[in-house]
Amino acid sequence: MSSIIEMDKQFVANTYARFPIEIASGKGSVVYSTDGKRYVDMGSGIGVTAFGINDIEWKNAVINQLDLVQHTSNLYYTKPCAELAKELCVRTGMKKVFFTNSGAESNECAIKVARKYAADNKGEDYNVIITLKNSFHGRNITTLAATGQDVFHAKFKPLTNGFVHAVANDIESVKKLVAENKVCGILIECVQGEGGVIALDKEFVQGIEKICKDNDIIFMIDEVQTGNGRTGELYAYMNYGVNPDVITTAKGLGGGLPIGACLMNEKTQNVLGFGDHGSTYGGNPVCASGALSVIKRLDNEFLSNVKKKSKYVFNELTGATGIESVSGMGLMVGIKTVKNAKDVVNKCIEKGVICLTAKDKVRLLPALNINDEDLAFAIQTIKQVCAQ
Repeated sequence: MSSIIEMDKQFVANTYARFPIEIASGKGSVVYSTDGKRYVDMGSGIGVTAFGINDIEWKNAVINQLDLVQHTSNLYYTKPCAELAKELCVRTGMKKVFFTNSGAESNECAIKVARKYAADNKGEDYNVIITLKNSFHGRNITTLAATGQDVFHAKFKPLTNGFVHAVANDIESVKKLVAENKVCGILIECVQGEGGVIALDKEFVQGIEKICKDNDIIFMIDEVQTGNGRTGELYAYMNYGVNPDVITTAKGLGGGLPIGACLMNEKTQNVLGFGDHGSTYGGNPVCASGALSVIKRLDNEFLSNVKKKSKYVFNELTGATGIESVSGMGLMVGIKTVKNAKDVVNKCIEKGVICLTAKDKVRLLPALNINDEDLAFAIQTIKQVCAQ
């Protein structure tokens, strides 16, 4: 065991079941451990390094901003924060952005927007938020309450009140909860990532949008993992033909630095006023500069290539020996394997491919610009491991 691994085990909180790999360097979708072994990274830091490791454009954007000022606080204006907000609004049609440090904080902001909108327009007793069973929205106490998986709730109760969970792809379940509760918002992921990489039905998502419009309920979409090109569109909701009132995102937005965003449309843009919310680091100029370099490159041509890579992955894996099913969207892929998913991941690591898991599935979240050679090596390795 290396000295770094021993040091980590001694001093870092025991919250991660780490793999015995000490990553030292990398470029693109390839990383190297301290012993020199080469790995194709099919996890991209759980969907964070959208343009891979050591991306020169992202790196230069960050370094250039570091040469100017690394932090100012939100008591002052900075160019990267304003430019990133404008880019996000122009690309989505949303009107305002609140910047955070993470996906959980972005979802927390959305929850505050929904509750304040209802308090201002319907009454403070309209405070219930509907999410879906099998969902995942974060790990702080309120977003744990929003998460529709009991496994994450154990030993952290009492959680924040005011959340009820509908059955995914069952619109009658949603209607029933709306009838039984004073609902201020509905929060969904278009593709449930931590829940097993399961894409929602288009008719279901459109049905939720209609319920929200008919009942003056804030329609919120969690794009923390699905956003920023991951599904082949800039944001996953764009595959569904809907227009949410609030969008939350993080992960791939920062390209490797911590930043999240809560985007608000015309209906919700002025819900939060002075003092209603805040963040010390939100919109940090260095993080915003990195994020701006990511978003600006996610144009139609690039997203078309994401779809091509996705088609290759799904075609290669669907029906392959030892693979029961393939789910997801774009380069967000869940593989139900005959073998135990964790065993498959461990065997892939031995062969030089890093994968993830989600529930009982192998999960793939490669860099969006992974080259064809590395992608083919990874997919063929996964197929070989599953077939053995």
